[in-house]
Amino acid sequence: MAGATPQHTDTESVHAGVGATALLVAAARAIETHRHDSLAQDAYAEHFVRAARGCAHWPVRVEQAPDGDDNPLWGRFARYFGLRTRVLDDFVLRSVDTSARQAVLLGAGLDTRAFRLDLPTGCVVFEIDRAGVLAFKQQVIEDLSAAPKAKRVPVPADLRADWGGALTTAGFDAGAPSVWLAEGLLFYLPGPAETYLVDTVDGLTCPGSALAFEAKLEKDLLAYHDSAIYTATRDQTGIDLLHLFDKGPRPDSAGDLTAKGWSTAMYTPFDFTRRHGRGPLPAPNDALEGNRWVFACKGVDVRLLEADRCHQ
Repeated sequence: MAGATPQHTDTESVHAGVGATALLVAAARAIETHRHDSLAQDAYAEHFVRAARGCAHWPVRVEQAPDGDDNPLWGRFARYFGLRTRVLDDFVLRSVDTSARQAVLLGAGLDTRAFRLDLPTGCVVFEIDRAGVLAFKQQVIEDLSAAPKAKRVPVPADLRADWGGALTTAGFDAGAPSVWLAEGLLFYLPGPAETYLVDTVDGLTCPGSALAFEAKLEKDLLAYHDSAIYTATRDQTGIDLLHLFDKGPRPDSAGDLTAKGWSTAMYTPFDFTRRHGRGPLPAPNDALEGNRWVFACKGVDVRLLEADRCHQ
């Protein structure tokens, strides 16, 4: 595989580089959890934030943020992450309702779906991420004495290497339907690593399986270098997202899946804001303008997962 660009060579820890973005999203989920009109609940999120050095002062309620909901990071951007959590929660639940009994979280970070969602008996959740990130997560979970609602299998692996082998060794069954999430992941990977990931998912899935991922369509990420979201994130957390994003050409993963026989559908986040009545809407100089959420099913029409259902 192609080597990583310099911005991806940071420590495995959750405290630096790409790993720190998991804490950013956890803080956003905590804020969403405490909203009166919350779209998603995650009682564990604020504990990750409080346990990590350097971000214990971050807000976990919107009232704690400077300017509250008018804060570009802890207001609008956090709403984006809350909406994304809800949409992907629903996708997982619809998939396991239909056929999947395995869920694979690619770049799992501080995802707590194994603890939050009411998954069917016998469902297994595989969480793939770097060892340092998974170790931090495990320590916080153990300190809370939290028990997963489904069998949970952490898989320490680098998504730029042979992570498929590590997954199958951990017990993943390629002959059984599965649902996969790549949430807030692909734009940090070099293009060849993204292609390898999609090819690996295709090779490890059978008909009845599903995949959801997030992509960015803009050709020049730096076009939004002074957007309110990127600026506020850098100034208030020290995380420079534009530095962490891979700057190389992006593959057309949705098109590649279609060519492999998958049924795909692509949406803007704003489509779901309008559907749920909450979340970000387009704004000037908007760093979210090029974001797309892609849903795909293998051997099944992806529209079968579109029906509304009650959020757990």
